[in-house]
Amino acid sequence: MLVAAAVCPAPPLLVPPVAAGAAGELADARTACSDALAVLAAARPDLLVVVGSADPGEGGPYPQGTRGGFHGFGVDVEVRLGEPPTDPGTDPLSGPPLPTSLAVAAWLLGHTAWSGAPVEGLGVEEPLTTARCLETGRELATRAERVALLVMGDGSACRTLKAPGYLDERAAAFDEGAAKALAAADLPALAALDADLAAELKAAGRAPWQVLAGAAEGAGLEGRLLYEDAPYGVGYFVAAWS
Repeated sequence: MLVAAAVCPAPPLLVPPVAAGAAGELADARTACSDALAVLAAARPDLLVVVGSADPGEGGPYPQGTRGGFHGFGVDVEVRLGEPPTDPGTDPLSGPPLPTSLAVAAWLLGHTAWSGAPVEGLGVEEPLTTARCLETGRELATRAERVALLVMGDGSACRTLKAPGYLDERAAAFDEGAAKALAAADLPALAALDADLAAELKAAGRAPWQVLAGAAEGAGLEGRLLYEDAPYGVGYFVAAWS
């Protein structure tokens, strides 16, 4: 069953070499992510599954040791999802690289020297329906006796005129609802997030958050919101459930 979860944003700018001179602007978010990962470690899971938003064609499972990187952002930074396999014959070098959200998660785990449990990844594509997200979460919760989730995804990208999705007056209310749901570990509220509206607002976290809602059913977890802001016009949240 699910014993803990951490919710983090997934902008590549969380990785200091990508942000370069602007690295300090997300320092508080980075610290909050480290605090959320500490909650996961304290829960002593048998398995950590990283769930993140994925572009079309990137959805699906990613085994431990899968590589990723940020070369597309102009920096020579490579990451792995968890420790590399001990058997060289099982090193997943031939598979696809990590989606960006999972690569950011891999960097966060490396930054905090994660060693609490084996790590696997799951890329979730935006078109995934709410019902399928919830069912996927329920399936993940049965993967081990003690499962933890690291859930990567952003809120709306329409909070300001300079935001990636331009200004949409509905964005602030959507993000406020999502933040309250994550803070309270409110599963019905997460499940009720409108998938069509989320897509219009470019809220990449909708599907991963709803996977979390499915995984947490019956777990009785309590939530805390550790960070909330909208730099660059995008809603970023960090939450810890335990």
